[in-house]
Amino acid sequence: MGGGGQLTEVGEGRAAGVYTWEEVQSHCSRNDQWLVIDRKVYNISQWAKRHPGGYRVISHYAGEDATEAFTAFHPDVKFVQKFLKPLQIGVLTASEPSQDRDKNVSIIQDFHSLRMQAEREGLFRAQPLFFCLHLGHILLLEALAWFIIWLWGTSWTLTLLCSILQATAQSQAGWLQHDFGHLSVFKKSRWNHMLQKFVIGHVKGASANWWNHRHFQHHAKPNIFSKDPDVNMLHVFVVGATQPVEYGIKKIKYMPYHHQHQYFLLVGPPLLIPVYFHVQIIRTMISRHDWGDLAWSMSFYLRYMCCYIPLYGLFGSLALISFVRFLESHWFVWVTQMNHLPMDIDHEKHRDWLTMQLQATCNIEKSLFNDWFSGHLNFQIEHHLFPTMPRHNYHRVAPLVHALCEKHGIPYQVKTLWQGLADVIRSLKHSGDLWLDAYLHK
Repeated sequence: MGGGGQLTEVGEGRAAGVYTWEEVQSHCSRNDQWLVIDRKVYNISQWAKRHPGGYRVISHYAGEDATEAFTAFHPDVKFVQKFLKPLQIGVLTASEPSQDRDKNVSIIQDFHSLRMQAEREGLFRAQPLFFCLHLGHILLLEALAWFIIWLWGTSWTLTLLCSILQATAQSQAGWLQHDFGHLSVFKKSRWNHMLQKFVIGHVKGASANWWNHRHFQHHAKPNIFSKDPDVNMLHVFVVGATQPVEYGIKKIKYMPYHHQHQYFLLVGPPLLIPVYFHVQIIRTMISRHDWGDLAWSMSFYLRYMCCYIPLYGLFGSLALISFVRFLESHWFVWVTQMNHLPMDIDHEKHRDWLTMQLQATCNIEKSLFNDWFSGHLNFQIEHHLFPTMPRHNYHRVAPLVHALCEKHGIPYQVKTLWQGLADVIRSLKHSGDLWLDAYLHK
């Protein structure tokens, strides 16, 4: 049994094994999952289903070193370690390195030092006034959208203005619930969870648990097939440089992928939120018996109908909210895709945290408009490296991250807003061309 034959004392006097990386890596199936955090080996096979962040996100690290991901996701590491203690089954043998699969030790150590520096400089401390003002401007936009219709009527011009104001409020609420979901506002996780449910549920009509379980996977393994749900295109698109060639060689043609940069404009931005996300949210809440999130979601639609049915009637109100979702979906898709879709998209490579995130993300230039428009996700690199950091501090840590990337020769990409938007189309066209070439000639 290799190193597992040795015994040591762990926890409350229990005997535990000493394991090699080879042994840890062999436990990566659906029902048999081990992982390593700070050289300690944990058996999460049963507990993964109770993981607050979702089963899949922790399972993506089965058989791997999860130290960097664990630190990135949990603002209070000492508190969470109390739950890990009963799961520990041993440690790595002394002859094994702390990192698995030939990861760059120097990069990992330097990034850890950078994180410690950011903590010392207070970059993980939130400014409550920033988030209060942000919530206030969302509620003001919502109230203004209703008030102009109530005061001046339901003409086409005023309805369009109302729709734009609502879509703006919904998009900004999406960025705000994202802050709460990453536990980046309050020190106590409970307050973050409560405010996230209010914003995404009552203000937006969606589900916090659905969002978190999906979004955390994206952060844990960005742009990695079968692990990041954001690159699961349901055969509608092929992305990156690997998938198109694989599809082409296998003669897979669900869609005319060499035209995907054109039909993307008809399928992606218009339909993601009003159709795909909407159906997925309802199905997830019902299938998981998530009645709490369902109640929060229904409170939004009850409030919305009470406000707008007297003005537009039932059919008109449904048409209005559908148009708002249509506008919001465009906003969401372009902002989220310009940071990731043009970047490296591939199968699992088992890279260190810094390298993995930098190869999957890029930034958009800082400006007052870009910061507001994207919810500070124009600093996508910093957000992915430090998901629990309050967004108003991204610009302060960015120079430190840039310097570290230069030291290790890791590309740190910053684009203009228009270049980022154009690169979405360019990347889709490039992937489509790769598919066509492989489909016809390989």
